[in-house]
Amino acid sequence: MTKLQQYKAKRNFSATPEPAGKQVKNAKALRFVVQRHQASRLHYDFRLEIGGVLVSWAVPKGPSMNTTDKRLAVHVEDHPVDYIDFEGEIPKGNYGAGIVEVWDHGTFIPVDGKQNPITEKKAEANIAKGELKFILNGKKLKGGFVLVQLKDEKNWLLIKHKDEFAVEEPYDSEDLVKPGLQKKNKKTSSIARSPFTGKEKKLTKFIKPMLASLHSEPFDDPEWLYEIKWDGYRAIAELNDHEIRLYSRNGLWFNTTFAPIVKELELIKHDAVLDGEIVVLDNEGKPSFQLLQLYREDPAHPIIYYVFDLLKLDKKDIHSLPLVQRKELLKHLLAGLPNKVIRYCDHIPGKGISFFREVSKLGLEGMIAKKADSEYASGIRSRQWLKVKNINTAEALIVGFTEPRGSRKHFGALILGEYDGAELKYIGHTGTGFDDKLLKELWNTMKPLTTGSSPFSKVIKVNAPVTWLKPELVCSVKFTERTREGLLRHPVFMGLRPDKSAKEVIKNNDAMPVRSKKQADPEPESLATVNEKIVKSDGGQVKLTNINKLYWPDEKITKGQMLEYYEKIAPVILPYLKDRPLSLNRMPNGIKTKGFYHKDAGENVPSFVVTEQVQSESSDKTIDYILCNNTATLLYVANLGSIEMNPWNSTRRKPDHPTYIVIDVDPSAHNTFSQVIDTALAATQVLERAGATYYVKTSGATGLHIYIPLGAKYEYGPARDFAHVIAMLTNELVPEFTSLERNLKKRGDRIYIDYLQNSKGQTLASAYSVRPVPGAQVSAPITLKELNYRLSPDQFNIFNIEKRIKKLGDIFYMVLGKGNNIRNCLRNLGH
Repeated sequence: MTKLQQYKAKRNFSATPEPAGKQVKNAKALRFVVQRHQASRLHYDFRLEIGGVLVSWAVPKGPSMNTTDKRLAVHVEDHPVDYIDFEGEIPKGNYGAGIVEVWDHGTFIPVDGKQNPITEKKAEANIAKGELKFILNGKKLKGGFVLVQLKDEKNWLLIKHKDEFAVEEPYDSEDLVKPGLQKKNKKTSSIARSPFTGKEKKLTKFIKPMLASLHSEPFDDPEWLYEIKWDGYRAIAELNDHEIRLYSRNGLWFNTTFAPIVKELELIKHDAVLDGEIVVLDNEGKPSFQLLQLYREDPAHPIIYYVFDLLKLDKKDIHSLPLVQRKELLKHLLAGLPNKVIRYCDHIPGKGISFFREVSKLGLEGMIAKKADSEYASGIRSRQWLKVKNINTAEALIVGFTEPRGSRKHFGALILGEYDGAELKYIGHTGTGFDDKLLKELWNTMKPLTTGSSPFSKVIKVNAPVTWLKPELVCSVKFTERTREGLLRHPVFMGLRPDKSAKEVIKNNDAMPVRSKKQADPEPESLATVNEKIVKSDGGQVKLTNINKLYWPDEKITKGQMLEYYEKIAPVILPYLKDRPLSLNRMPNGIKTKGFYHKDAGENVPSFVVTEQVQSESSDKTIDYILCNNTATLLYVANLGSIEMNPWNSTRRKPDHPTYIVIDVDPSAHNTFSQVIDTALAATQVLERAGATYYVKTSGATGLHIYIPLGAKYEYGPARDFAHVIAMLTNELVPEFTSLERNLKKRGDRIYIDYLQNSKGQTLASAYSVRPVPGAQVSAPITLKELNYRLSPDQFNIFNIEKRIKKLGDIFYMVLGKGNNIRNCLRNLGH
């Protein structure tokens, strides 16, 4: 398919004014255009003239000159260059029907990572790789930008680079449209609702929200985040091209009742599914459930839809993404709204105890604790979400009312119940929380439900005659405590809950739905299965999986034993990994299967993992490297199947300055280990002559590594040149079985004295790293006395290193200390 065939296949040019166009020869001055497209959903089409066509992206929220905005850009079909000045109306029934106008236009220059101009051909290649940098010279858009492809090949991000044209204030493309243009509103459905009780028509198809389980007290945990528990109606909002649906957790229609929320939802120009809580604020700015009940009659108080989760975005189901990533996408989605009615529900990470203390001071209902990496489990009451209450509240069934006394009208008290399994049980009665108006309204609501007999199996003792009701009405009450018998002390009526069904009113209000074992969520810090466990360590809480898998089948050594080693050795190995980008060699099925290399951290890393973005010169892409700065990250990386830890020779603080030089004594299959010892001894002889300090460790396989500290005083170029000199002089001492030739065929059966590891981005197995070789061997630091013919390459493994460290301590730590003076060393060597 040629570049424009897809464009032409989607259009009938006898029915649409769009140009059919042809691919043209490469232009001398490359142009761009941004067209405002008011179709079924308003969006902006961003087009770059490359390769004789307009390479095109649909940008729902429009481009931004603010560097903090990462605007979603959906890669669409190429358009002909003739389209660059197209304006007009695409008739109904045609692809993209709606009004198109030019919002901005000008020229652009594609550039490389150093802002140097590149050719069109190179720009096309960069697009194919998933990243294009360019400089725009338009009337509205100016300066550097980048388009970066996401995992979903169609979805990209359009990001403004920081330069003299960038702005810090919020940027909305709609603020710059021509006068007189109006946004096209979404259509909203209308379903009639009934009077006071809020029993509006119920949807037959709707999304059930994820529910939280009750937890007794607040806690601190870096793997959890904490939100305010809002006192209102849980609500799901579905947004698509044709309508907005706002409804309760049980599918009750909210569009009419809470019209201001629907009106502001119309401003979101994306297909999305939101989850949040509708509240009404009192005069002190606190949620009031009573005012929420009266909202339709008295809408004077502010109504707010606090949104805390995002289930779908642009027709893509994202419920399986970690919560922190869903919330980040949600935050960007809501960023452009007026923030009057719809607000992003923020959170506090890790500090649950102090957060709960502040929530309590404010007199709020409590907090919700959520596992930061939790997936969204629709309709499930999960232990990954926990609610901790400050004020005791509960849902209760109204199963009757007593006769009024004195001057009171309509009824005296409400008889309350809840289900304990299949049995309905009495939990108390309340006569407070009403005014005269509410008494009358409730009485009118209850009258149609009257019945002649008690729904309880046991006789209930009350001090006035009772009118019994069918147990259908749900209300919310607050109370001081529960007695041992399960009765509520001092319950106060707060309002009806039309959003909840009678079947949900179960003892403690937290009963788990019937679920299979596969659905069950693990308790924090408990075993999920015999093959998994959760470890709480420095940095956070880590789920370790497949711990019984044999990584070393011949020796019957499991993945779990390797993970235990890394957990114990963490304080010793972490100094050699901290702040150093890691290259992962993943072997998730053990050492007898082929592994794969992996550098980019990806989108699903836990919150405790620190990453560093590095521009790759070879691929011209930005790589998000993992930095192993805590025990949790060490275990996370190892759990991915990364048996060995391969850090850079430099840190992120001085990425171009290695901490040390490495001479890798790398034998072929035909060399003896005695020859490896001889080569290492020859290298130490050269280093002694140079007056250099150095340290030796086993490679963990068949070779040896010699480290020469530099203290990050030199760039890689001079460091590598010095390593080359050391390697040449070593080769001169043992020329019969060593070589500096990198090519294996040319080298033959000789030991390779590898000095080329001293380049930015090159890695070696860290000290104390496990290696994917038989015996679960470890790369172990050795003393110079141990560098003799009694040394064996399989001498150190995951079962004896801990004992060795207890005896000798960490004998390698000076590698990270004061560095050698290269100039003095070369002078001593006569260079």
